[in-house]
Amino acid sequence: MLSFVRVHLVPALKLYLLGFKVLLTQLFSKSFRLPVMPRQDGKVVIVTGGARGIGYEVVRLMVGLGAHVIIGGRDEQEGPAAVKRILREHRQAKVEFMKLDLASLQSIRDFVASFKERKLPLNILVNNAGVMLVPEGRTVDGFEQHFGVNYLGHFLLTWLLLDILKDCGKCGFFSRVVNVSSSAHRIGEIRLNNLNICQYYSAHAAYCNSKLAQVLFSSYLHQELQGGGFSVSSCAVDPGMVDTALYRHLWTPLWLPLSIIAHLLFRTPEEGAAPVLHAALSPALEGECGGGYWASGHKEMTTPPTHDPQLQHSLWETSLHLLGLQ
Repeated sequence: MLSFVRVHLVPALKLYLLGFKVLLTQLFSKSFRLPVMPRQDGKVVIVTGGARGIGYEVVRLMVGLGAHVIIGGRDEQEGPAAVKRILREHRQAKVEFMKLDLASLQSIRDFVASFKERKLPLNILVNNAGVMLVPEGRTVDGFEQHFGVNYLGHFLLTWLLLDILKDCGKCGFFSRVVNVSSSAHRIGEIRLNNLNICQYYSAHAAYCNSKLAQVLFSSYLHQELQGGGFSVSSCAVDPGMVDTALYRHLWTPLWLPLSIIAHLLFRTPEEGAAPVLHAALSPALEGECGGGYWASGHKEMTTPPTHDPQLQHSLWETSLHLLGLQ
């Protein structure tokens, strides 16, 4: 009984209490409005999970600014359908869909190989796709799903595309890596000897842990890029509580009331996309200023673990080992 409370009930309560606090903050503060962003003609952008929700709105606005946007997603019906909707709004848009399953390392490698064959530049990578509170399971390669999709899949994708991002970055026109994170990282934990949560599984804890890993990766990557003198920045962005399909795996008794609350009180996908677009496009975030953790258009302090250089380095090295990149 005590182990059930500690492993399952405590992480769930912590996450729901944090969600309630975030929602109250949202309700009593002004929603961030995206300033006018500069044209992005000639720039190439990859957005994972860009066929729905926040990702779709990010794609839609970037296309409207003249960028060539590639939606990376696993659903081969939903992706092309999203492209068609955008083309109806922007007839001359450069937008396309490419198959990308972040739960498969081979799919990620195939996606990158296909992209590189086209000799296109890459100016912005938005790591947006994610899963939340999915039942216990493993990716194709045996990783816990939250860790494998939210964090490790995006780690590999970013790593394999870094050479192009570096080549395209120039002083005054940095390439950017934007990781869509969550306030849930604040209650996450990183245990390097149990990243796959092989014992005592909690979907709530797994989600929070994957988001903490994402913030640690984003921060360490930015430091490595700046230290190496590369014109590429990396940041994490919290879009807030947004009315999307991400919450569909909540406990069944909570799903129906929350779906009603979400429709009434959560941010719309367009509002959730605004801070992501700000991090990806704002001239004010050029260069070294572009790192850090952002929410509602402002840089925010995060929890002490996200600033732990030893933890950042250890997670980085462990990830390289897990992916066979060493």
